[in-house]
Amino acid sequence: MSHHATAACDGWDGSECEGTVHCPPRCPRFVDKQGARWTIRPAVDGDAAALVEMYEGFETADRAQGLPPVTRSRRADWIETMLADGSNVVAERGGEVFGHAMYTPTDAARPELAVFVHPAMQGRGVGTELCNHVIADAAAGGREGLELHVESGNRVARSVYRSVGFELADRRGDIRMTLDLDDPIAIEVRWPPLAREGPDDPLPREPLPIEFGGAQAAGADD
Repeated sequence: MSHHATAACDGWDGSECEGTVHCPPRCPRFVDKQGARWTIRPAVDGDAAALVEMYEGFETADRAQGLPPVTRSRRADWIETMLADGSNVVAERGGEVFGHAMYTPTDAARPELAVFVHPAMQGRGVGTELCNHVIADAAAGGREGLELHVESGNRVARSVYRSVGFELADRRGDIRMTLDLDDPIAIEVRWPPLAREGPDDPLPREPLPIEFGGAQAAGADD
């Protein structure tokens, strides 16, 4: 499946998906906590306008560390910079972009992660899935690790980051969290859905190697 494949596929069952050579570093299809289908894919230059519109829905309370910028022109400049200097993914549903994540700069050994989900779509697992895609992409790109900064009072974000493997590094002002990409989670997020989630009615079994995309991975749960 290509990175630009639509998520609106009524026949897709992740419990039976073994992956294809087109899926890595992570399956682009995602079903949120409400059962809605999404595509998580690499951002392209043509997404700049859609991202500007997405960030129009962010109020002051939705911003972190001054991002996204307050004015539309500054947001547009910031988005262009992120698309040029970072490795970006977007969360798309029904042809609209509702989530954006990136690590930057792309060539840093330990670049910084940032994740943004439209306020209307928060609480559905989209931010967690975006994090998983950035982790998979950074690991596939040979990065050593990722780091991020989060406000100490943002318990929801801190919980999401811990759930995908980030650990506290220091508490000077904002909290800094880090993830080493030799951590098992950086391998697990690159497995196809069947290996990560198992069948709908899983039986006790030993993990078996699954080959896809020229690489081999052992089955496990997220």
